[in-house]
Order: sequence, then C-alpha cells, then structure tokens
Amino acid sequence: MFLSVFDMFKVGVGPSSSHTMGPMVAAARFLELLRASPFHPKGVRGSLHGSLAFTGVGHATDRATILGLAGFAPATYDAAKAETTLATIHATQTVTPPGLPPLSFDPKRDLVFDYGPALPGHANGMILKATDAQGDVIMEETYYSIGGGFVLTATEMAEAGGKKARARADVPYPFETAAEMLEMAKASSLTIAQMKRTNELKFRTAAEIDAGIARLWEVMNACISRGMEGTGILPGGLKVRRRAKGIHDALMAERGLNMTAPHTINDWMGLYAMAVNEENAAGGQVVTAPTNGAAGVLPAVLRYYLDHVPGASSARIGEFLLTAAAIGGLCKHNASISGAECGCQAEVGSAAAMAAAGLAAVLGGSPEQIENAAEIALEHHLGMTCDPVRGLVQVPCIERNGLGAIKAVSAASLALRGDGQHLVSLDVCIETMRQTGRDMHEKYKETSLGGLAVNVPNC
Repeated sequence: MFLSVFDMFKVGVGPSSSHTMGPMVAAARFLELLRASPFHPKGVRGSLHGSLAFTGVGHATDRATILGLAGFAPATYDAAKAETTLATIHATQTVTPPGLPPLSFDPKRDLVFDYGPALPGHANGMILKATDAQGDVIMEETYYSIGGGFVLTATEMAEAGGKKARARADVPYPFETAAEMLEMAKASSLTIAQMKRTNELKFRTAAEIDAGIARLWEVMNACISRGMEGTGILPGGLKVRRRAKGIHDALMAERGLNMTAPHTINDWMGLYAMAVNEENAAGGQVVTAPTNGAAGVLPAVLRYYLDHVPGASSARIGEFLLTAAAIGGLCKHNASISGAECGCQAEVGSAAAMAAAGLAAVLGGSPEQIENAAEIALEHHLGMTCDPVRGLVQVPCIERNGLGAIKAVSAASLALRGDGQHLVSLDVCIETMRQTGRDMHEKYKETSLGGLAVNVPNC
C-alpha cells in the first residue's frame, strides 16, 4: 500500500477537510467532466447528504461547493477573491468557471441540503448535476468525501467493493499493516522514514521530496504563528473567543521565572495546537494532518520538539513527517480518518498516533518503539465521538487538539522507556477503531445530533 506523504498532508483551507476541502475538490472534478463532455451545459445543481447536510452550514460545505463550482481549489485558495466571487454569484445567480461558459446557479435554489438517509457509499455524500437550457439534467455524478480531503466517485467506491486496496507493486516497501512495516524494516535495516522516502522516490526526485516537505512545515508553522497572534471572536455564532494569543502572551511573560511549574510545558503544547485550530475555525490556511479538524496535533508536537527539546534539529523534520505519514496511511487504509465514518477517534486519534510516531522517530526510537508510540496514542483515543456544537469545528475540537498533542508526547515518551515489546499491537488498535466506528451510533459521527452538540446551548 502506498499513500504519499503529500496525500496525507495537503495544504488547504478550513474549517474541515471532509466538509470544506472535499466538496471543493468534488466540484472541481465535476467541472473537469463538463469540460471533457460533448454536452453543452447551461446550469449546475447540487445536493448534500448525510453528515454533509447535517453539519454542512457550520462546516461551510455550501460555501465550499459553490466556490468549487466557480473554479476555486483548496491549495490555491484566495480568501479575498472568494468573498468577491461569492457576492457576484449570489447577485447574478451564475457561476463562471474557467474553460466553461457561464452556468446558471442560484445558491438558494440549486444547492439542496438533504436531511434524509445518507447515500449508500459513505456518510459524506454529494450529488452534482449539469442541466440544459430547459433545466433537464444532462450529466450527473455522485461524490463521497471520505476524510482528509480525499474524494471518490460512486463508481470508484463501488470498484473498491468496500475492501482494502491491494498493495501497489511499484514501490519497494508496500506494507499494508504495521506488522509488515516492522518486518520490512528489520529485513532492510532501514528506519520507517527511510522506507517511506524510498517509496516516495519512485514518483519524485529527492529534491522534489525535500522541497515539498519543507513547504508543508512552512505552512504548518506559519499557521501556528498566525494563530498565536489572532484575536477576536470565531465565526459561526457560538461567540467562541480566540485564546491562543492570550495564552502565548502569558507563557512568554512567565519564561525564566522560578515560579513556573514543570507541567507548564503542557500549556505550550496545547497552545500550538489550539493556535492551528483557531486558524482552521476561522477558515484560514492549514495542512491536513490527517484532517483539518485534527490539524493542530502534529504541528504542535513538531513545534514542541524543535523549540523545547534539547538537541532538536530542523534537519529531522522530514524524518518526523515521513514517519507520521506512514502511520497515517495505515490508519486510513485499515480503518478511517473520517469523523463522519468513525468519530473523532479517527481524526484526533489518528493524528495523535502519527505525531507520537514522528516524535519517537526523531528522538531516536527503533521501529518497534515507534510502532508502540503510535499504538499507545491511538489506544487512548478509542471510542471518542465527533459531536461538534452547532456543527462548527470549534467546540470541542480546538481544545481536543491540544489534549491530543499532549497525549502524543506522553505516548512517545512512554514508548521510549520500553524496548518496543508490548501486548496490544498497532494493527489490533486500528482494527478496534474500525469496529468501534462501525458500531458507533450515527448521532455521534459528525452529525451534531448527539453528545455535546445537543447538551451545550448553541445560540
């Protein structure tokens, strides 16, 4: 199984990889179909289903779909241009995507939130249609946003048949499980990061890999910095205050004082993660790690390593991210990274496992200790529900990333105190996450119909 580090980590826009980035990507794919079609469309329509409907407004799914149909993409998103474009679309009831004629589209009429049963392929489903001059449908496609900004058509989902994709034979180390990963590491005498990098070299040059990884960390780190400077109230109506700047200012004022307690380091880790997720909640630029809702955990742990661990080196950033991507790929391949499919255990839990593995790697851990670190972090997120208040990626999501980062560091430290031998394997833990997600009631899987979402006043 090969899933590139640049698939796991994608530069995008908040607040949600599955509900914002995914629908935008789906709309872009639909435009590609229209450009290649012999038909001459005059209008477009869409419908959002399952979790995309129930929490779509809070996750800006409608906004993302509209902008996607206008030609916007997550990686090149321009916030100022988006605002102008949205105003024009609402005023003219028309979208003008590049390479196509102006298409009739009234956001209030032509994008429907369907609150009935979810589509059969996945909890995050959407249908896009093209119409002729009479309004008759001339082309239609169903898309599923399966988490982390990944999108599949209904046909692609059916071809997979619900089964795991076969390992790609065109990479040197096509491990599909953690057990296979450890076996290959032992046989090759390579680290997990070295195996992952060798696989990447099948598709990119060493210079391209290094530049791509540097870009990912640049965006992650810039997001932390912006978040620590941001002030005001987050959008959406909950009136959640941005807290990262206040925490950062207080921590800076306390630096060097003898009164500072040792556990204050947890505040730094929480700060970095919350800064990212406040930026995400505000619709800023983030990197899926592996999703937007869990985007703060991994950058927080990497920033903790670089700023607070003696002997830390920026030269090991690639090792951290490659190791984390290998673990994230196992979670996605064998279970899920989608909150709408398996709850928040699949998002923050997977993120914590990835971050713990990355930290254990750069602290000198063996492949067995790295696998143990990932397992510990994931195990202690099992069963976590996804119940965003008012459908916004704010409560409990922002603080949850902070605690996920702290758990990840603790998991890595605990694993490094051992020799890598442990009772519960990462494979067993991932399979348990899959089964738990399957059995979890739908109201706890990003629908905002249960949990905190119905017990916290949201107006």
